[in-house]
Amino acid sequence: MPNMKTLDPDTLRSVVESVVSRISATQGSAPAAVSPTAKPSSSSAGSCGCGCGPGQFGVFNCVDKAANAANDAHLQLKKLGVAGRAKVIEIVKSLAVGNADAWGRFEMDETKIGRVDHKIAKLLITKNVPGTEWLHPDAMSGDGGITLEEYAPFGVVGAILPVTHSVPTLTGNVINMVAAGNAIVFNPHPGGARSAAMAVRAYNEAIKRELGIENLITTIEEPTLESFDSICKNPLIPLLAITGGPAVVSAAMKSGKRAICAGPGNPVVVVDETADLAKAARGIVEGGAFDNNLLCIGEKAIFVVASVFKRFCEELEKAGGARINAQQLEKLTAAAFTFKPGEGGGCSHASVNRALVGADPSKLAEHAGTTVPAGTQLLFAETDADHAFVQEEQMMPMMPIVSCPDFFTAVKEAKRAEHNYRHSAIIHTKDVDHMTYMAREMDTTIFVKNGPSVAGLGLGGEGYLSYSIATTTGEGITTPKTFTRTRRCVLVENLRIV
Repeated sequence: MPNMKTLDPDTLRSVVESVVSRISATQGSAPAAVSPTAKPSSSSAGSCGCGCGPGQFGVFNCVDKAANAANDAHLQLKKLGVAGRAKVIEIVKSLAVGNADAWGRFEMDETKIGRVDHKIAKLLITKNVPGTEWLHPDAMSGDGGITLEEYAPFGVVGAILPVTHSVPTLTGNVINMVAAGNAIVFNPHPGGARSAAMAVRAYNEAIKRELGIENLITTIEEPTLESFDSICKNPLIPLLAITGGPAVVSAAMKSGKRAICAGPGNPVVVVDETADLAKAARGIVEGGAFDNNLLCIGEKAIFVVASVFKRFCEELEKAGGARINAQQLEKLTAAAFTFKPGEGGGCSHASVNRALVGADPSKLAEHAGTTVPAGTQLLFAETDADHAFVQEEQMMPMMPIVSCPDFFTAVKEAKRAEHNYRHSAIIHTKDVDHMTYMAREMDTTIFVKNGPSVAGLGLGGEGYLSYSIATTTGEGITTPKTFTRTRRCVLVENLRIV
């Protein structure tokens, strides 16, 4: 990739639209950040020539000062070794779990999307994110001597946060990145900037108290397009980690730096004639309704073999779903999407109404012209395979269900709806051949069999948790190892004693 000093105007325009569209639609404007109350850090003042003041416990208004402070903190962390990293992770996990209720409610108040109980749950489970135990050196010995390969830090990571999971993604990234030995500069989504600043301040205060390092985790208090561009250009930041929309991912990949990018997804589900339909329905509600379907891995569209379609819909109602009819679906679709003419006057393209992203099922039902019982987890409706709710990553607790004549047609339509993002897919079946066939056809980063989508992140299934899933650049579910360089040390002599 070319080493671009600046991002081109078209890319900048796309990025700023991606960064502000969701918050402007849901709240009218980006909220002002909470001003930290701690005393300024003398070590973070720096000299960038921009006239801004020093940062306070990791909260900065200037990327250059944040990067300088983070780099200093990285050098201090190096002196403390792996034990120092492990202590930081212990502090971060303890604070995230201990403050889950308060921080989850704060983030819900700021972003106005999702469900408060699930905001809290997402912080409680950050204790499952892997830390320093993930990094094991590889050693080789032979007649030629000894070779040791270790996983070394990059130094300072520039990370972009989504509005959908501001503090959980920040916390998960901190655990992974600090375990690898790095410091971080975060550029949060404007809609979650206050939440990010709150968590960063608390983490740094505790780290300073325990280890004497103040700015290991930094964030930009009032994030903008310019601050994102500055992170992409800052020479102290060699690595970018992006969780955001396609425009942000595209800009990061054009920066000339290595970028670990979590791209778009539209997770699909296939239910065949052999499936345990009651279990399938419960799993789909558990995953697809979580935080009102804000999870990138959450079920977004279901393709069901026709012979069990009616029975499956009955089970979905028992599991907490509420069915809407064709007329109600039409009203909701008109509210949920804006349709723009395609290129050359062709088919129209659907754009999601950001004001309904993460909205409660009851609010969606109002737009559909109906009401739903209290406790309804999601809405569902029969659609065709070309419907906007099927083809677009809508992030609403509304599940489109497509009836397919057979299993192979279901997989074909699911693959078309997934758009080759290679993100996530789910199957419910007792037929092992069907599992294998769909896994090969979809070729997704996460493939779950007979469980909710969240099982793919170790919640109800085996494995580990991360809130950053690098599908675009191929790293997959991120771990501490993702944010390291492999370093080889060779001693040339015959040192074997046997």
